[in-house]
Amino acid sequence: MNTHRVRINSLALDAQLPTFCGIRDYVEVASLMSYGPNFPHLYRRTAEYVDKILKGAKPGQLPVEQPTTFELLINLDTAKALGITVSTPHAR
Repeated sequence: MNTHRVRINSLALDAQLPTFCGIRDYVEVASLMSYGPNFPHLYRRTAEYVDKILKGAKPGQLPVEQPTTFELLINLDTAKALGITVSTPHAR
């Protein structure tokens, strides 16, 4: 689906259907909304794990972590095209 995200969003928009996803890449190509983990934050956390392992920590003894930073993104151009009004103090 990621390979065809532009086409999927284009077809959905033509059909006046809102689309929702879990990653920001879709919102950047006309999906209405996404809600999911902040991947740059996850990548930094991964680097911290690698650092601990390189310093001698045993991977099996490191705690499993869940994402703690999430982001909600709304494509205002898509919302407008669908006739949806978005009211937020942070709208750009």
